[in-house]
Amino acid sequence: MMQDADLTGTTQQKNVVSQAWTRLSQIYQGYLDCWTPHAKGRWVGSAFLLAAFITRVVIQQGWYIVTYALGIYHLNLFIAFLTPKIDPAMDFDADDDSGPALPTRIGEEFRPFIRRLPEFKFWLSVTRSTLIALICTFFDCFNIPVFWPILVMYFITLLCITMKRQIKHMVKYRYIPFTHSKPRYQNNEAPN
Repeated sequence: MMQDADLTGTTQQKNVVSQAWTRLSQIYQGYLDCWTPHAKGRWVGSAFLLAAFITRVVIQQGWYIVTYALGIYHLNLFIAFLTPKIDPAMDFDADDDSGPALPTRIGEEFRPFIRRLPEFKFWLSVTRSTLIALICTFFDCFNIPVFWPILVMYFITLLCITMKRQIKHMVKYRYIPFTHSKPRYQNNEAPN
């Protein structure tokens, strides 16, 4: 009898915690949904957050490992943002038409560019990681002494090699990950 009462109490506590967590998740998702259409504002806020992080690192003269890790993570996100969801380099079954693919010939049908990492998830990951890195600058345990010029040179080298490979991939498979405006088609009929 006593065990049944304990089991019921434990179940109710788990249920309350589960409901609270679900409600917090819904509120968080509601805020994300409100921010979705405001791309420029979101990126301005992220740039401001990144500027605050860089300012803190420069003023405090530390946390170079955190900065390096953040830079590598942002580079990884950017590469995923530039890469198509269905990578033609990984298409081992070229005869299989199971899904959309990039056009490889001029006469082929246009298929829209679908990113591996959508813009909103890219922004969300950049913002979260920058916020976590900013929080890490308030703890001395993350301030590991390193010779920062080596990290800067290594990051620049990694950036150049990675972007060179990505640009070669873009040229080889003829895709541009950015669109500026809606395409306009000319009327071929002669005016009467």
